[in-house]
Amino acid sequence: MLYRQMECFLAVARLGNVSRAAEEMFLTQPTLTARLKGLEEEVGDQLFVRTSRGMRLTEAGREFVAYAERCVGSFEDGKRRLAELRGASGGRLALGTSPGVGTYALPGLLERFVAAYPGVTVSVRTGHSEEILEMVLKEEVQLGLTRAMSHPEVESLTLYDDELVLVVDPGHRFTAKGAVGLEEIGEENLILFDKNSSYTEQTHALLRNAGLRELRTMEVDNIEAAKRMVEHRLGVAFLPRTAVVRSVSSGNLVLIDVEEDPSLSRPIAALKRRDVPTTGPVAAFLEVAEKMDERRDHTQLSPALAAEFENLQLIDLFT
Repeated sequence: MLYRQMECFLAVARLGNVSRAAEEMFLTQPTLTARLKGLEEEVGDQLFVRTSRGMRLTEAGREFVAYAERCVGSFEDGKRRLAELRGASGGRLALGTSPGVGTYALPGLLERFVAAYPGVTVSVRTGHSEEILEMVLKEEVQLGLTRAMSHPEVESLTLYDDELVLVVDPGHRFTAKGAVGLEEIGEENLILFDKNSSYTEQTHALLRNAGLRELRTMEVDNIEAAKRMVEHRLGVAFLPRTAVVRSVSSGNLVLIDVEEDPSLSRPIAALKRRDVPTTGPVAAFLEVAEKMDERRDHTQLSPALAAEFENLQLIDLFT
């Protein structure tokens, strides 16, 4: 109500006439007069004197004009800012992401998002899945992009399925064959990345279920290191398809089909607190992600990478 009172005060101060001010503000004269009286009671001073020529500001009224203008202006600025946030024409988007998602899938998604919403400030933090979940719970980030996780306070919105594929160096004996069985894979040195990763768990389970117990392995702590080991002919590896796009298209790695067709994958999801409304930049980001996934089954990467993979017919990328 105080804001409306100050609007009336400024209108009368500018026009010097209650009747014209009431008309401009679509109010009756008694309503406007009541608001002026209420404001005077609130500030404890008379702001106008009535003269034969209309309404004239008192000394207190003249002093108060600048403060009223700042107050009304700040309120209008606040309303505009909230409108920007609702429409994602401004504001902030804070994301938490696991290393694989942040390195290989997120850049392509942000490429589309930033092009559509250039006024939004984006920040990205990286951590393992459990750390990302904690960031979401503590509201340190608005969305967590990682493997799908279950928590009563968190909603998990699936973005895509990240598939594990077998890769070897171009000179490997598997390259000429194009497809191999699990027993042959078990004879190779297997490069594993991040022993606590669900990808590593899936790889071990796949080979264990095939009866392969005695494996020769080399363990590294990240995907990029695993790729480099394979490129240097130190073994073969099951790696996320999103992580090998450039290496395959450039000829540094070769994709090999697995005859048993194990279909190793895990869902990548956007985690958000259930009690936080999905509005502004968050809603816009999820909408961009959904549009990229409307007719496709895999991860969106940048247009350049999409062209590379289309030529190789290795993955059906989003448009």
